[in-house]
Amino acid sequence: MADQTKGLPMTAKWDPEKLQQEIRALQELESQPFLSRAAGYIKRTGPGLLQSAMTLGAGSAAASVMAGASFGYKLLWVQPVAMFLGVCMLAALGNIVLTTGERPYRAFGRELSVTLAFLWALGTVVASVIWHFPQYGLAAGAAWDIAGAVGIPPDNQTAQYVVKFGIGLIILSISIFTTWNYGSHSRGIRMYEWFLRGVIALVIISFGIVVVCNLHRIDWAELGKGFVGAYGIPSEKGSVTLVLGMLGAAVGINMTFLYPYSLLAKGWGPHHKTLSWWDLAMSMFLPFVLVTSLIIVGMAVTGVYDPAQEVVRTDMKPLQAAQALTGVMGETLGRLIFDLGLIGMTCGAISTHMVVCGFTLCEMLGLEYTVTRYRLFTLVPAIGILGVVTRTPIWFPIAASAICFTMLPIAYVMFLILNNKRSYIGDAVGRGFGRLVFNTLLVIALAVATIGSGIKIYQNVITPLKNTLTRSSASTLSHSDASVPGPSSRRLSR
Repeated sequence: MADQTKGLPMTAKWDPEKLQQEIRALQELESQPFLSRAAGYIKRTGPGLLQSAMTLGAGSAAASVMAGASFGYKLLWVQPVAMFLGVCMLAALGNIVLTTGERPYRAFGRELSVTLAFLWALGTVVASVIWHFPQYGLAAGAAWDIAGAVGIPPDNQTAQYVVKFGIGLIILSISIFTTWNYGSHSRGIRMYEWFLRGVIALVIISFGIVVVCNLHRIDWAELGKGFVGAYGIPSEKGSVTLVLGMLGAAVGINMTFLYPYSLLAKGWGPHHKTLSWWDLAMSMFLPFVLVTSLIIVGMAVTGVYDPAQEVVRTDMKPLQAAQALTGVMGETLGRLIFDLGLIGMTCGAISTHMVVCGFTLCEMLGLEYTVTRYRLFTLVPAIGILGVVTRTPIWFPIAASAICFTMLPIAYVMFLILNNKRSYIGDAVGRGFGRLVFNTLLVIALAVATIGSGIKIYQNVITPLKNTLTRSSASTLSHSDASVPGPSSRRLSR
Protein backbone atom coordinates (compact mmCIF):
# COMPACT_ATOMS: atom_id res chain seq x y z
CA MET A 1 0.00 0.00 0.00
CA ALA A 2 2.78 2.39 0.90
CA ASP A 3 4.42 1.85 -2.47
CA GLN A 4 1.26 3.04 -4.23
CA THR A 5 1.70 6.47 -2.66
CA LYS A 6 5.32 6.83 -3.79
CA GLY A 7 6.31 9.04 -6.69
CA LEU A 8 4.72 9.24 -10.11
CA PRO A 9 5.26 6.66 -12.88
CA MET A 10 6.77 9.24 -15.19
CA THR A 11 10.49 10.01 -15.46
CA ALA A 12 11.42 7.28 -12.97
CA LYS A 13 9.71 4.75 -15.25
CA TRP A 14 10.37 6.28 -18.66
CA ASP A 15 14.04 7.13 -18.29
CA PRO A 16 15.49 5.55 -15.10
CA GLU A 17 19.05 5.33 -16.44
CA LYS A 18 19.19 9.04 -17.24
CA LEU A 19 17.75 9.82 -13.80
CA GLN A 20 20.56 7.88 -12.13
CA GLN A 21 23.11 9.71 -14.27
CA GLU A 22 21.62 13.00 -13.09
CA ILE A 23 21.88 11.95 -9.44
CA ARG A 24 25.56 11.04 -9.91
CA ALA A 25 26.19 14.39 -11.62
CA LEU A 26 24.53 16.25 -8.74
CA GLN A 27 26.71 14.41 -6.23
CA GLU A 28 29.80 15.43 -8.20
CA LEU A 29 28.62 19.06 -8.34
CA GLU A 30 28.68 19.31 -4.55
CA SER A 31 32.50 19.31 -4.53
CA GLN A 32 32.94 21.81 -7.37
CA PRO A 33 33.54 25.61 -7.10
CA PHE A 34 30.50 27.85 -6.66
CA LEU A 35 30.26 29.07 -10.26
CA SER A 36 30.48 25.54 -11.63
CA ARG A 37 27.84 24.37 -9.17
CA ALA A 38 25.57 27.28 -10.08
CA ALA A 39 25.88 26.55 -13.81
CA GLY A 40 25.19 22.87 -13.22
CA TYR A 41 22.10 23.52 -11.12
CA ILE A 42 20.65 26.17 -13.43
CA LYS A 43 21.01 23.82 -16.40
CA ARG A 44 18.87 21.23 -14.62
CA THR A 45 16.03 23.45 -13.38
CA GLY A 46 12.45 22.71 -14.39
CA PRO A 47 9.52 22.43 -11.92
CA GLY A 48 9.87 26.07 -10.87
CA LEU A 49 9.07 27.05 -14.46
CA LEU A 50 5.55 25.67 -14.04
CA GLN A 51 5.06 27.76 -10.92
CA SER A 52 6.39 30.86 -12.65
CA ALA A 53 4.14 30.35 -15.66
CA MET A 54 1.08 29.76 -13.48
CA THR A 55 1.55 32.86 -11.33
CA LEU A 56 2.45 35.11 -14.27
CA GLY A 57 -1.10 35.34 -15.54
CA ALA A 58 -3.95 37.82 -15.71
CA GLY A 59 -3.93 38.40 -11.95
CA SER A 60 -0.25 39.32 -11.78
CA ALA A 61 -0.59 41.57 -14.83
CA ALA A 62 -3.56 43.41 -13.34
CA ALA A 63 -1.93 43.82 -9.90
CA SER A 64 1.33 45.10 -11.39
CA VAL A 65 -0.43 47.52 -13.73
CA MET A 66 -2.51 48.86 -10.85
CA ALA A 67 0.55 49.21 -8.58
CA GLY A 68 2.62 51.04 -11.20
CA ALA A 69 -0.23 53.22 -12.44
CA SER A 70 -1.15 54.19 -8.88
CA PHE A 71 2.22 54.78 -7.21
CA GLY A 72 4.96 54.52 -9.82
CA TYR A 73 8.15 53.00 -8.43
CA LYS A 74 7.01 53.06 -4.80
CA LEU A 75 5.60 49.52 -4.70
CA LEU A 76 8.44 47.76 -6.53
CA TRP A 77 9.36 46.03 -3.28
CA VAL A 78 6.00 44.32 -2.83
CA GLN A 79 6.14 41.61 -5.48
CA PRO A 80 9.70 40.44 -4.59
CA VAL A 81 8.76 40.19 -0.91
CA ALA A 82 5.52 38.39 -1.76
CA MET A 83 7.25 35.86 -3.96
CA PHE A 84 10.12 35.34 -1.51
CA LEU A 85 7.64 34.34 1.18
CA GLY A 86 5.84 32.10 -1.30
CA VAL A 87 9.13 30.47 -2.32
CA CYS A 88 9.91 29.76 1.34
CA MET A 89 6.60 27.94 1.76
CA LEU A 90 7.09 25.96 -1.45
CA ALA A 91 10.63 25.09 -0.30
CA ALA A 92 9.11 23.61 2.87
CA LEU A 93 6.64 21.64 0.75
CA GLY A 94 9.49 20.48 -1.49
CA ASN A 95 11.50 19.37 1.54
CA ILE A 96 8.59 17.18 2.65
CA VAL A 97 7.99 15.59 -0.75
CA LEU A 98 11.64 15.10 -1.72
CA THR A 99 12.38 13.51 1.66
CA THR A 100 9.54 11.01 1.61
CA GLY A 101 8.95 10.56 -2.12
CA GLU A 102 5.23 10.32 -1.37
CA ARG A 103 2.47 11.97 -3.34
CA PRO A 104 1.25 14.67 -0.93
CA TYR A 105 -2.51 14.28 -1.40
CA ARG A 106 -2.59 10.79 0.08
CA ALA A 107 0.23 11.44 2.56
CA PHE A 108 -1.37 14.62 3.91
CA GLY A 109 -4.68 12.81 4.28
CA ARG A 110 -3.00 10.08 6.31
CA GLU A 111 -0.77 12.34 8.43
CA LEU A 112 -3.20 15.23 9.01
CA SER A 113 -6.75 15.14 7.69
CA VAL A 114 -8.49 13.47 4.77
CA THR A 115 -11.02 16.33 4.70
CA LEU A 116 -8.35 19.05 4.51
CA ALA A 117 -6.49 17.16 1.80
CA PHE A 118 -9.71 16.84 -0.20
CA LEU A 119 -10.50 20.56 0.19
CA TRP A 120 -6.93 21.38 -0.87
CA ALA A 121 -7.43 19.39 -4.07
CA LEU A 122 -10.95 20.77 -4.58
CA GLY A 123 -9.67 24.33 -4.25
CA THR A 124 -7.01 23.53 -6.82
CA VAL A 125 -9.50 22.29 -9.41
CA VAL A 126 -12.00 25.10 -8.75
CA ALA A 127 -9.28 27.73 -9.01
CA SER A 128 -7.88 26.25 -12.22
CA VAL A 129 -11.30 26.13 -13.91
CA ILE A 130 -12.73 29.46 -12.77
CA TRP A 131 -9.50 31.45 -13.19
CA HIS A 132 -9.11 29.93 -16.64
CA PHE A 133 -11.83 32.28 -17.94
CA PRO A 134 -10.03 35.59 -17.25
CA GLN A 135 -6.83 34.23 -18.84
CA TYR A 136 -8.67 33.68 -22.12
CA GLY A 137 -10.49 36.98 -21.65
CA LEU A 138 -7.21 38.88 -21.32
CA ALA A 139 -5.67 37.07 -24.30
CA ALA A 140 -8.74 37.79 -26.45
CA GLY A 141 -8.79 41.44 -25.39
CA ALA A 142 -5.08 41.81 -26.15
CA ALA A 143 -5.51 40.18 -29.57
CA TRP A 144 -8.44 42.49 -30.39
CA ASP A 145 -6.41 45.47 -29.23
CA ILE A 146 -3.64 44.43 -31.65
CA ALA A 147 -6.27 44.20 -34.39
CA GLY A 148 -7.43 47.72 -33.55
CA ALA A 149 -3.85 48.98 -33.59
CA VAL A 150 -3.35 47.71 -37.14
CA GLY A 151 -6.54 49.34 -38.40
CA ILE A 152 -9.48 46.93 -38.00
CA PRO A 153 -12.58 49.04 -37.16
CA PRO A 154 -13.65 48.59 -33.52
CA ASP A 155 -17.34 48.28 -34.50
CA ASN A 156 -16.74 45.26 -36.77
CA GLN A 157 -18.45 42.61 -34.65
CA THR A 158 -17.71 39.74 -37.05
CA ALA A 159 -14.00 40.51 -37.06
CA GLN A 160 -14.05 40.81 -33.28
CA TYR A 161 -15.52 37.33 -32.81
CA VAL A 162 -13.10 35.84 -35.36
CA VAL A 163 -10.06 37.42 -33.71
CA LYS A 164 -11.09 36.53 -30.17
CA PHE A 165 -12.12 32.95 -30.87
CA GLY A 166 -9.11 32.59 -33.15
CA ILE A 167 -6.59 33.47 -30.45
CA GLY A 168 -8.50 31.30 -27.97
CA LEU A 169 -8.37 28.25 -30.25
CA ILE A 170 -4.70 28.83 -31.03
CA ILE A 171 -3.79 29.01 -27.34
CA LEU A 172 -5.95 25.97 -26.51
CA SER A 173 -4.38 23.94 -29.34
CA ILE A 174 -0.86 24.82 -28.25
CA SER A 175 -1.73 24.05 -24.64
CA ILE A 176 -3.21 20.64 -25.49
CA PHE A 177 -0.16 19.73 -27.57
CA THR A 178 2.36 20.74 -24.92
CA THR A 179 0.51 19.44 -21.85
CA TRP A 180 -0.27 16.09 -23.46
CA ASN A 181 3.39 15.67 -24.36
CA TYR A 182 4.30 16.55 -20.77
CA GLY A 183 2.32 13.57 -19.57
CA SER A 184 3.43 11.03 -22.15
CA HIS A 185 7.25 10.69 -22.02
CA SER A 186 10.34 12.20 -20.42
CA ARG A 187 11.22 14.04 -23.61
CA GLY A 188 7.77 15.62 -23.47
CA ILE A 189 8.51 16.96 -19.98
CA ARG A 190 11.69 18.60 -21.25
CA MET A 191 9.87 19.93 -24.31
CA TYR A 192 7.14 21.44 -22.13
CA GLU A 193 9.73 23.08 -19.88
CA TRP A 194 11.39 24.62 -22.92
CA PHE A 195 7.98 25.82 -24.10
CA LEU A 196 7.55 27.59 -20.77
CA ARG A 197 11.05 29.03 -21.00
CA GLY A 198 10.12 30.41 -24.40
CA VAL A 199 6.84 31.88 -23.16
CA ILE A 200 8.49 33.48 -20.13
CA ALA A 201 11.30 34.83 -22.33
CA LEU A 202 8.70 36.34 -24.69
CA VAL A 203 6.99 38.04 -21.75
CA ILE A 204 10.26 39.40 -20.34
CA ILE A 205 11.43 40.61 -23.76
CA SER A 206 8.07 42.25 -24.54
CA PHE A 207 7.87 44.26 -21.34
CA GLY A 208 11.64 44.77 -21.41
CA ILE A 209 11.39 46.50 -24.79
CA VAL A 210 8.82 48.91 -23.38
CA VAL A 211 11.18 49.82 -20.55
CA VAL A 212 14.34 49.94 -22.71
CA CYS A 213 12.66 52.29 -25.18
CA ASN A 214 12.04 54.61 -22.24
CA LEU A 215 15.37 54.27 -20.40
CA HIS A 216 15.92 58.03 -20.62
CA ARG A 217 12.73 58.53 -18.62
CA ILE A 218 13.72 56.31 -15.69
CA ASP A 219 14.49 58.01 -12.41
CA TRP A 220 17.11 55.56 -11.16
CA ALA A 221 17.23 56.97 -7.65
CA GLU A 222 13.45 56.55 -7.26
CA LEU A 223 13.64 53.08 -8.78
CA GLY A 224 16.25 52.06 -6.19
CA LYS A 225 14.17 53.48 -3.36
CA GLY A 226 11.16 51.56 -4.64
CA PHE A 227 13.00 48.22 -4.59
CA VAL A 228 14.33 48.65 -1.05
CA GLY A 229 10.93 49.78 0.24
CA ALA A 230 12.04 53.28 1.23
CA TYR A 231 8.48 54.59 0.87
CA GLY A 232 6.81 51.72 2.70
CA ILE A 233 3.07 51.56 2.15
CA PRO A 234 1.60 54.79 0.73
CA SER A 235 -0.89 56.63 2.93
CA GLU A 236 -3.55 57.06 0.25
CA LYS A 237 -6.91 55.38 0.75
CA GLY A 238 -6.94 51.77 -0.37
CA SER A 239 -3.15 51.43 -0.59
CA VAL A 240 -2.88 49.14 2.45
CA THR A 241 -5.49 46.83 0.97
CA LEU A 242 -3.68 46.86 -2.38
CA VAL A 243 -0.31 46.00 -0.83
CA LEU A 244 -1.58 43.30 1.52
CA GLY A 245 -3.63 41.78 -1.27
CA MET A 246 -0.53 41.61 -3.49
CA LEU A 247 1.54 40.11 -0.67
CA GLY A 248 -0.99 37.41 0.07
CA ALA A 249 -1.90 36.41 -3.47
CA ALA A 250 1.46 35.88 -5.22
CA VAL A 251 1.08 32.11 -4.73
CA GLY A 252 -2.26 30.50 -5.59
CA ILE A 253 -3.77 27.37 -4.09
CA ASN A 254 -3.34 25.47 -7.38
CA MET A 255 0.38 26.31 -7.39
CA THR A 256 0.79 24.57 -4.04
CA PHE A 257 -0.69 21.39 -5.52
CA LEU A 258 1.18 21.55 -8.81
CA TYR A 259 4.65 22.07 -7.35
CA PRO A 260 5.12 18.76 -5.49
CA TYR A 261 3.67 16.76 -8.39
CA SER A 262 5.96 18.47 -10.89
CA LEU A 263 8.89 17.47 -8.64
CA LEU A 264 7.75 13.84 -8.58
CA ALA A 265 7.08 13.88 -12.33
CA LYS A 266 10.77 14.71 -12.85
CA GLY A 267 11.74 11.80 -10.62
CA TRP A 268 13.39 14.09 -8.08
CA GLY A 269 14.18 12.81 -4.60
CA PRO A 270 16.48 13.50 -1.62
CA HIS A 271 19.51 14.04 -3.86
CA HIS A 272 17.70 16.88 -5.64
CA LYS A 273 17.05 19.11 -2.63
CA THR A 274 19.79 21.64 -3.36
CA LEU A 275 18.75 21.65 -7.02
CA SER A 276 15.14 22.34 -5.99
CA TRP A 277 16.23 25.46 -4.09
CA TRP A 278 18.11 26.75 -7.12
CA ASP A 279 15.12 25.88 -9.25
CA LEU A 280 12.75 27.95 -7.10
CA ALA A 281 15.17 30.87 -7.11
CA MET A 282 16.07 30.91 -10.80
CA SER A 283 12.94 29.50 -12.46
CA MET A 284 10.23 30.96 -10.22
CA PHE A 285 11.42 33.90 -8.12
CA LEU A 286 13.61 35.61 -10.73
CA PRO A 287 11.17 35.51 -13.70
CA PHE A 288 8.27 36.65 -11.53
CA VAL A 289 10.22 39.59 -10.10
CA LEU A 290 11.55 40.55 -13.54
CA VAL A 291 8.16 40.53 -15.26
CA THR A 292 6.19 42.28 -12.52
CA SER A 293 8.94 44.87 -12.02
CA LEU A 294 9.12 45.60 -15.75
CA ILE A 295 5.35 46.16 -15.86
CA ILE A 296 5.47 48.48 -12.84
CA VAL A 297 8.42 50.44 -14.26
CA GLY A 298 6.66 50.58 -17.62
CA MET A 299 3.67 52.22 -15.98
CA ALA A 300 5.97 54.69 -14.21
CA VAL A 301 7.97 55.80 -17.26
CA THR A 302 5.38 55.90 -20.02
CA GLY A 303 3.09 58.51 -18.53
CA VAL A 304 0.41 56.21 -17.14
CA TYR A 305 1.45 57.11 -13.58
CA ASP A 306 0.77 60.69 -12.52
CA PRO A 307 2.91 61.65 -9.47
CA ALA A 308 0.72 64.68 -8.86
CA GLN A 309 -2.39 62.54 -8.37
CA GLU A 310 -1.47 59.42 -6.43
CA VAL A 311 -4.56 57.31 -5.87
CA VAL A 312 -5.30 53.60 -6.15
CA ARG A 313 -6.22 53.23 -9.84
CA THR A 314 -8.83 50.50 -9.70
CA ASP A 315 -9.95 51.66 -13.15
CA MET A 316 -6.59 50.87 -14.78
CA LYS A 317 -6.58 47.46 -16.45
CA PRO A 318 -3.82 45.83 -18.54
CA LEU A 319 -5.49 46.65 -21.87
CA GLN A 320 -5.94 50.31 -20.91
CA ALA A 321 -2.24 50.32 -20.02
CA ALA A 322 -1.37 48.95 -23.47
CA GLN A 323 -3.45 51.62 -25.20
CA ALA A 324 -1.78 54.34 -23.10
CA LEU A 325 1.59 53.48 -24.67
CA THR A 326 0.67 54.91 -28.07
CA GLY A 327 1.85 58.34 -27.02
CA VAL A 328 5.37 57.24 -26.12
CA MET A 329 6.13 54.38 -28.54
CA GLY A 330 4.24 55.28 -31.68
CA GLU A 331 0.71 54.58 -32.74
CA THR A 332 1.01 50.77 -32.93
CA LEU A 333 4.41 49.59 -31.67
CA GLY A 334 3.84 50.08 -27.96
CA ARG A 335 0.42 48.47 -27.97
CA LEU A 336 1.64 45.56 -30.11
CA ILE A 337 4.60 44.75 -27.84
CA PHE A 338 2.69 45.14 -24.58
CA ASP A 339 -0.24 43.08 -25.88
CA LEU A 340 2.10 40.28 -26.99
CA GLY A 341 3.52 40.22 -23.48
CA LEU A 342 0.01 39.88 -22.04
CA ILE A 343 -0.82 37.04 -24.45
CA GLY A 344 2.41 35.29 -23.47
CA MET A 345 1.47 35.52 -19.79
CA THR A 346 -1.91 33.91 -20.42
CA CYS A 347 -0.39 31.08 -22.52
CA GLY A 348 1.78 29.92 -19.65
CA ALA A 349 -0.99 30.17 -17.06
CA ILE A 350 -3.55 28.34 -19.23
CA SER A 351 -1.26 25.38 -19.91
CA THR A 352 -0.24 24.97 -16.26
CA HIS A 353 -3.90 25.07 -15.16
CA MET A 354 -4.42 22.11 -17.46
CA VAL A 355 -1.38 20.22 -16.15
CA VAL A 356 -2.41 20.56 -12.51
CA CYS A 357 -5.95 19.34 -13.24
CA GLY A 358 -4.44 16.26 -14.88
CA PHE A 359 -2.68 15.37 -11.63
CA THR A 360 -5.29 16.56 -9.14
CA LEU A 361 -8.33 14.75 -10.50
CA CYS A 362 -6.45 11.44 -10.64
CA GLU A 363 -5.65 11.86 -6.96
CA MET A 364 -9.11 13.02 -5.89
CA LEU A 365 -10.80 10.11 -7.65
CA GLY A 366 -8.31 7.58 -6.27
CA LEU A 367 -7.12 6.61 -9.74
CA GLU A 368 -3.58 5.54 -10.52
CA TYR A 369 -1.84 7.76 -13.03
CA THR A 370 -2.05 6.74 -16.69
CA VAL A 371 -1.37 8.81 -19.78
CA THR A 372 -5.00 8.52 -20.94
CA ARG A 373 -6.45 9.62 -17.61
CA TYR A 374 -4.01 12.49 -17.32
CA ARG A 375 -4.85 13.74 -20.82
CA LEU A 376 -8.58 13.48 -20.19
CA PHE A 377 -8.41 15.46 -16.95
CA THR A 378 -6.24 18.19 -18.46
CA LEU A 379 -9.25 19.13 -20.59
CA VAL A 380 -11.48 19.89 -17.58
CA PRO A 381 -10.58 23.63 -17.44
CA ALA A 382 -10.77 23.98 -21.24
CA ILE A 383 -14.32 25.33 -20.87
CA GLY A 384 -12.56 28.54 -19.90
CA ILE A 385 -12.10 29.27 -23.61
CA LEU A 386 -15.60 30.76 -23.43
CA GLY A 387 -13.92 33.58 -21.55
CA VAL A 388 -12.94 35.08 -24.92
CA VAL A 389 -16.47 36.40 -25.31
CA THR A 390 -18.19 36.09 -21.95
CA ARG A 391 -17.67 36.34 -18.23
CA THR A 392 -18.54 33.68 -15.71
CA PRO A 393 -21.81 34.12 -13.76
CA ILE A 394 -21.15 36.24 -10.67
CA TRP A 395 -21.54 33.32 -8.27
CA PHE A 396 -18.70 31.37 -10.01
CA PRO A 397 -15.83 33.66 -8.99
CA ILE A 398 -17.49 34.31 -5.63
CA ALA A 399 -17.58 30.58 -4.85
CA ALA A 400 -14.06 30.09 -6.21
CA SER A 401 -12.67 32.91 -4.10
CA ALA A 402 -14.41 31.63 -0.98
CA ILE A 403 -12.94 28.15 -1.40
CA CYS A 404 -9.49 29.02 -2.72
CA PHE A 405 -8.57 31.98 -0.53
CA THR A 406 -9.84 30.13 2.53
CA MET A 407 -7.80 27.04 1.70
CA LEU A 408 -4.50 28.79 0.96
CA PRO A 409 -3.61 29.63 4.59
CA ILE A 410 -4.95 26.23 5.68
CA ALA A 411 -2.62 24.57 3.15
CA TYR A 412 0.24 26.67 4.50
CA VAL A 413 -0.54 25.41 8.01
CA MET A 414 -0.36 21.83 6.72
CA PHE A 415 3.04 22.46 5.14
CA LEU A 416 4.33 24.12 8.32
CA ILE A 417 3.21 21.24 10.53
CA LEU A 418 4.54 18.45 8.31
CA ASN A 419 7.86 20.24 7.70
CA ASN A 420 8.37 20.07 11.48
CA LYS A 421 6.98 16.58 12.05
CA ARG A 422 10.05 14.52 12.93
CA SER A 423 8.05 11.30 13.07
CA TYR A 424 7.25 11.80 9.37
CA ILE A 425 10.35 13.34 7.74
CA GLY A 426 12.99 12.59 10.38
CA ASP A 427 16.13 14.75 10.44
CA ALA A 428 14.84 16.70 7.42
CA VAL A 429 13.05 18.97 9.90
CA GLY A 430 16.40 20.74 10.25
CA ARG A 431 18.22 21.81 13.37
CA GLY A 432 19.53 24.75 15.34
CA PHE A 433 19.47 28.37 14.27
CA GLY A 434 18.80 27.59 10.62
CA ARG A 435 15.62 25.74 11.50
CA LEU A 436 14.50 28.65 13.72
CA VAL A 437 15.06 31.22 10.96
CA PHE A 438 13.30 29.12 8.34
CA ASN A 439 10.30 28.46 10.57
CA THR A 440 10.11 32.16 11.39
CA LEU A 441 9.90 32.91 7.66
CA LEU A 442 7.19 30.27 7.26
CA VAL A 443 5.15 31.81 10.08
CA ILE A 444 5.50 35.24 8.46
CA ALA A 445 4.44 33.76 5.11
CA LEU A 446 1.43 32.14 6.82
CA ALA A 447 0.44 35.42 8.50
CA VAL A 448 0.76 37.39 5.27
CA ALA A 449 -1.20 34.76 3.32
CA THR A 450 -3.94 34.79 5.96
CA ILE A 451 -4.26 38.58 5.88
CA GLY A 452 -4.08 38.68 2.09
CA SER A 453 -6.67 35.92 1.78
CA GLY A 454 -8.94 37.78 4.18
CA ILE A 455 -8.69 40.90 2.02
CA LYS A 456 -9.36 38.91 -1.14
CA ILE A 457 -12.38 37.20 0.45
CA TYR A 458 -13.74 40.59 1.46
CA GLN A 459 -13.17 42.03 -2.04
CA ASN A 460 -14.23 39.00 -4.07
CA VAL A 461 -16.90 37.41 -1.86
CA ILE A 462 -18.39 39.72 0.77
CA THR A 463 -18.47 42.94 -1.28
CA PRO A 464 -20.07 41.34 -4.40
CA LEU A 465 -22.64 39.59 -2.22
CA LYS A 466 -23.46 42.89 -0.49
CA ASN A 467 -23.82 44.63 -3.85
CA THR A 468 -26.02 41.84 -5.18
CA LEU A 469 -28.27 41.95 -2.11
CA THR A 470 -28.45 45.76 -2.31
CA ARG A 471 -29.47 45.67 -5.98
CA SER A 472 -31.99 42.92 -5.24
CA SER A 473 -33.51 44.95 -2.39
CA ALA A 474 -33.66 48.07 -4.51
CA SER A 475 -35.33 46.15 -7.32
CA THR A 476 -37.90 44.69 -4.91
CA LEU A 477 -38.70 48.11 -3.51
CA SER A 478 -39.01 49.54 -6.99
CA HIS A 479 -41.51 46.86 -8.03
CA SER A 480 -43.40 47.33 -4.76
CA ASP A 481 -43.65 51.09 -5.27
CA ALA A 482 -44.89 50.61 -8.80
CA SER A 483 -47.66 48.21 -7.80
CA VAL A 484 -48.97 49.99 -4.68
CA PRO A 485 -50.50 53.42 -5.33
CA GLY A 486 -49.15 56.28 -3.24
CA PRO A 487 -51.13 59.21 -1.79
CA SER A 488 -50.82 61.32 -4.93
CA SER A 489 -52.07 58.53 -7.18
CA ARG A 490 -54.97 57.88 -4.87
CA ARG A 491 -55.95 61.54 -4.99
CA LEU A 492 -55.82 61.48 -8.79
CA SER A 493 -57.96 58.38 -8.93
CA ARG A 494 -60.61 60.02 -6.80
